[in-house]
Amino acid sequence: MANTFITLKTIAREALPRLIDNLVFPNLVHRDYSEDFHDLGDTIRVRKPVILTASDFDAANGVNYQDIQEDAVEVKLDHLATVDATASAIETAVNIDDLNRVFIEPAAAALAEKINGDGLSLYADIPTAVGTAGTTPSALSDLAAARRALNVNKVPGFGRVAVWDPEADTAFAQIPAIVNAEKSGSCEALREGSIGRVFGMEHYMSQGVKKHATGITAATAVKVNGAVSAGATQLSIDGTSLTGKLVKGDILTIGGKNYVVTEDSASATSNAIAGVKVYPALPQIADNADVTLVASHTANLAFHPMAFAYVTRPLHNPDGEGVASYVTSFNGISLRVTKGYDQKYKRSVYSMDVLYGFKTVYPELAVRVLG
Repeated sequence: MANTFITLKTIAREALPRLIDNLVFPNLVHRDYSEDFHDLGDTIRVRKPVILTASDFDAANGVNYQDIQEDAVEVKLDHLATVDATASAIETAVNIDDLNRVFIEPAAAALAEKINGDGLSLYADIPTAVGTAGTTPSALSDLAAARRALNVNKVPGFGRVAVWDPEADTAFAQIPAIVNAEKSGSCEALREGSIGRVFGMEHYMSQGVKKHATGITAATAVKVNGAVSAGATQLSIDGTSLTGKLVKGDILTIGGKNYVVTEDSASATSNAIAGVKVYPALPQIADNADVTLVASHTANLAFHPMAFAYVTRPLHNPDGEGVASYVTSFNGISLRVTKGYDQKYKRSVYSMDVLYGFKTVYPELAVRVLG
């Protein structure tokens, strides 16, 4: 007989804090949330955080007023992360600790892993990159390079964070200047295996950090194929043994500046690829200008929270006989737990799900650290 103490409300309220504790990326970026119920596929208009510029006061001419213009981006609620389970272990749980072990904690961890991974996929929108593809960042110089890139892009100094894959995190946690308690002034690196705040950034580890695989299989002597006008957002390239295609997230370096491919290109034809769409807009570029293709890499990220947005909305309570659900929200995170009945197999089923979407808002406020 099912334990009547264990209700959907109990499950949801136990699960949400555990989900929040396991989230990394959504907790580090701009969040947009309301109590309005929505469905998968809905599009939400999200107001972009306002960016203002500070300047020295000019006593002779007075102040220069800035127009505060609230812009917006559209974010599609295109992710519905769900964990579904049959009820045998759940309904035979004798207390909440037992339920945490068999369902709540594993489900919350699985949802968090999915959400983190989806958010960290936004690396593909970021053109700025430092480091060497295929080489794990492991030294203070790698942290300094990320800091410099953020500084050059005039990223605000407050709130900067970085998310590293397990390999980079392990390497940084062994740097003597970080783990030496006498030098760092804290034993946290030794006790927790965390490098904490270094070079003006809070550092985190996530297994969801993505590995980017370029679509180009072989290429040498890559060049711009045809002159490019200033302001253009696409170009053509050619080269020796150029095969495959460029994929979203590939980085092209031209004239010392990086450009990210915004969507998959057509496959190479006769060692050339036409109509490659890139960001940011291109300057005037001469025909046959050199192009460097950044190789496949791990896409660690250093960024300001305003670079990205995490958008979530509560889900509807589903209708239907024999279906019950409970929705709970806290601090911009919403979770639904549903109980249904599978008539075919004569058994109860439980579902825990989250509706959300991600959007890159200001790509200039982030940098990829290649690994």
